[in-house]
This record gives sequence, structure tokens and C-alpha cells, in this order.
Amino acid sequence: MLRKMGEAVARVARKVNETVESDSDTLDLAECKLVSFPISICKVLWNVTDQIHLITLANNELKSLTSKFMTTFCQLQKLCLEGNFLYHLPNEVSALQHFKAIHLSRNQFHDFPEQLTPLPALETIILEENEIVDVPMEKLAAMPALCSINLHFNPLNAEMRVIALPLIKFDMLMPPEGTWAPPP
Repeated sequence: MLRKMGEAVARVARKVNETVESDSDTLDLAECKLVSFPISICKVLWNVTDQIHLITLANNELKSLTSKFMTTFCQLQKLCLEGNFLYHLPNEVSALQHFKAIHLSRNQFHDFPEQLTPLPALETIILEENEIVDVPMEKLAAMPALCSINLHFNPLNAEMRVIALPLIKFDMLMPPEGTWAPPP
């Protein structure tokens, strides 16, 4: 067990070093068995956080993100968090003024993360395979840049279909009426 933990830590360190050394705008920590985002990474990346535009934390074991994570990567444009155990986002996500896309599929959201609705540049929200029943349609309709929201495989309230159609000016992917079933 200690050997596997050591390998996971070494993999994270290697990926962080690659980002710093290559002057990359991407930090890819997918499938690193992370249960939280290590604050020590913020210290290592301190000189390059402004140039990080894409962070991938897919398929880890994250249950939450800290406000420190959101405020450290203030120039973040895309965040991939699919395949974790998240059920909410920190309020500080609303400070990401350059944020364009967020991928939250296969998490544990029961409520739509309304902290995303004030973001002026947000174009894409992917919330496929969560447990969301209700969506704040009026707030989503007021988002100036929103182009697409994916809510497939969520047990959406039937009223959402009636409310959504007249309000939306973006693509909204929902399961066909009466066909929602949890994924295999």
C-alpha cells in the first residue's frame, strides 16, 4: 500500500514539474488518486499560476475543492472534474472571470452549482450523470456567453422541460422525457 501511495505522489510531482519546466498552460492531474488538491502544488506552481488555463483533475477521488484552489488559479479558463465525488463547488468559483468551460460529469451533485451562473465568460457546463432534479433556468438564461449545458442522465423534474424551452438561447441536452435511467 505504501508503495502505491509513493508511486501516486511521484506521479503528481512529475506532472507538476513537467508543467513548470515546459511553461505549459495546462496542468493534468487526471487519474492520480487525489482525495484533495494538495496546497503544496499551489506553492510549487506559484510563479506560473497566472498562465495555467486548463486543469484536469478527472477520475480522482476528490470530495471537494478549496477556496484556495479557486483563488490561486485566477486565470483559469477550463476545468475538468469528471469522475470524482464532488457535490458542491466553493463560492470562490464565481471569481473566475475568464472561465469558459467546466466538466462535472459523473460526480454527486444533487443541486445545480449556482455559483457558476454569475460567470460572464462561461460557455459550456457539462453535468452529465449526476443527481440533479432542478435547474435555475432564469439564471442560466441570463448568462451572456452560455452556449451549451449537458444534463443527460440526471433525474430532471418534468417541469424543467416546460420552463426551459421558452427561456433558453443555448443548447441544452436533457434526457428524453420518461427515459431517464441511471447509467450501468
